[in-house]
Amino acid sequence: MAAYSLQGPSRTGFVLLLLCTCIPFPAPASGSDGGALHVKSGESIQAAINAAYSGQMIVVELGTYAEQLTINTDGLQLVGKGASLVPPGAVVRNTCTGLAGPDTEAGICVTGQDVTLADFVLDHRQVLSVGQPVKDILVTGFQIQGFGLDVAVVGGQNTTIVGNGLYDGGQYGCLSTGSNNSHVDTNNVTSTGGLRYIGICMDDMTPGQITNNSIEGYNFALCVQTDGAHVANNHVLESCFGAFVDPGVQGAKVLDNHVGGASLMCASLPGEAMGGITIFAASDTEVQGNVVEGMRAGGLVNATAGITLVDDPTTNSTATGNKVVGNTLLDNDLDIYVRTAGAGNVVKDNKCSTPAELCG
Repeated sequence: MAAYSLQGPSRTGFVLLLLCTCIPFPAPASGSDGGALHVKSGESIQAAINAAYSGQMIVVELGTYAEQLTINTDGLQLVGKGASLVPPGAVVRNTCTGLAGPDTEAGICVTGQDVTLADFVLDHRQVLSVGQPVKDILVTGFQIQGFGLDVAVVGGQNTTIVGNGLYDGGQYGCLSTGSNNSHVDTNNVTSTGGLRYIGICMDDMTPGQITNNSIEGYNFALCVQTDGAHVANNHVLESCFGAFVDPGVQGAKVLDNHVGGASLMCASLPGEAMGGITIFAASDTEVQGNVVEGMRAGGLVNATAGITLVDDPTTNSTATGNKVVGNTLLDNDLDIYVRTAGAGNVVKDNKCSTPAELCG
């Protein structure tokens, strides 16, 4: 993914997502979390994860924990109560090592067993096979900052990442890949300085949901690489691309999102391009009920649009059967841009002004 000109986009142009027995565990708490393990500041979260049984809750109390976490036991519920996770002094290698390029590590790596990954080429390593998925993981209530990927789910099933603060993930705030039925909801994904690469991305085997998140300060806020993905009610600010549906993706739904103005830093990227919602040689995408506003390129010509529907000239793949209906576009250099030879695309009933023939 990277920058492009509306006069001729290209895919390559879219810029380049050990059990420690020495630590005592408190007795299980009574009450609603009876049976839970509690981790206090100065103790090891990973040791608790290693000691937990399938389906157990781990409550991590207030504190800053310099750890990388690996979760591969079914049903674990990792609940932060004011817990912050930052990179440790020494790298811990796991499935997520190098996932988003050399020297990248995940703050929390949710991983299935016997995962086979392709070599890194672009964005992230592709999942070739999963021997056994890890099932029903919950991660909630954490502040995670400064990893290559703040959270990564690789070979998961029914994983829920909800209610976390994900800050300054260099390549990804959250990535789910090679997984089934992932749900990424109500997270705050923010770059606190400069543009990072991808906020949230789903490149999964079966449809998942990216809903109710806030993303700010990313080149690509929402990356859609899963057939049938449901991307709804997210709030995007200060990002170059709000939602980007990749070539070949079928049946994604991009609904009721708000995409605000692009970061001023976007104009300094190669190709100087940006866009609110981009359908790039995808098919049967539904883009409806979104509000896209303030996508302006500071005077650059043909550099941005509120909603873009285009083919991929590098592969001759076309955008087909897409529906762009009932969206509201305000204060953009260009509200809607369509350049496709594909059949069956519908653009109608959008509240916008430019070009007139695609609005109203």
